[in-house]
Amino acid sequence: MGYEEFTIEGRNAVIEAYRSGRTIDKLYLLDGCQDGPVMTIKREAKKKGTPVKFVTKERLDQISETGKHQGVIAFAAAYTYAEVEDILEAAREKGEAPFLFLLDNIEDPHNLGAIIRTANLAGAHGIIIPKNRAVGLTATVAKTSAGAINYTPVARVTNLARTIEELKKEGIWFVCADMGGTPMYDLDLKGAIGVVIGSEGEGVGRLTKEKCDMAAAIPMKGNIDSLNASVAAGVLAYEIVRQRLKG
Repeated sequence: MGYEEFTIEGRNAVIEAYRSGRTIDKLYLLDGCQDGPVMTIKREAKKKGTPVKFVTKERLDQISETGKHQGVIAFAAAYTYAEVEDILEAAREKGEAPFLFLLDNIEDPHNLGAIIRTANLAGAHGIIIPKNRAVGLTATVAKTSAGAINYTPVARVTNLARTIEELKKEGIWFVCADMGGTPMYDLDLKGAIGVVIGSEGEGVGRLTKEKCDMAAAIPMKGNIDSLNASVAAGVLAYEIVRQRLKG
């Protein structure tokens, strides 16, 4: 398992961290702020025995990694990366066919955070990212996920293509987002499935794409020819949700 030190920034993100049981080591709050969410955070901090320091906006700006702290910054025990087996176990515990996201070298923390949020809301059991040439679980990722990072496991692997091969032995089929693929509405995306989303600039790498069983094209009618990685993940995720609901 790997660890990264980070701050949790923003009111909702800190509240969700407390609700999920995450250990908060210390808390910085804007001096004089007394609105509802901040009072909720104060109550949680008192309940958990978290040391609280009231500081100026300038001090919070100095500490902030995201620039969007909303008057609240928590220093948390580091996020722990899950193992791939933990994600499969999460599916087994729910009695559901595995639904995974595999991200091929996503480097933008906002995209990773948004995909974690979407994965959680769509009922995915976890996310797998490569150890190299990809963003990890940073403060910006945590904030952008809007608290979903506390509930959706993220595993890091050395080789994404090899991981796909191993997961196929578990009966999981893989579909990658690719403009040259079959329109997603024409594909059977039910059952155990892994969705592979490529990097912002290059898409899914050749070796990873070769391991996939299907390539899904998202219909586009505009003047540009590609979607943001997190938007593509959301569109494909909810086509899977639609097909699962239909049975």
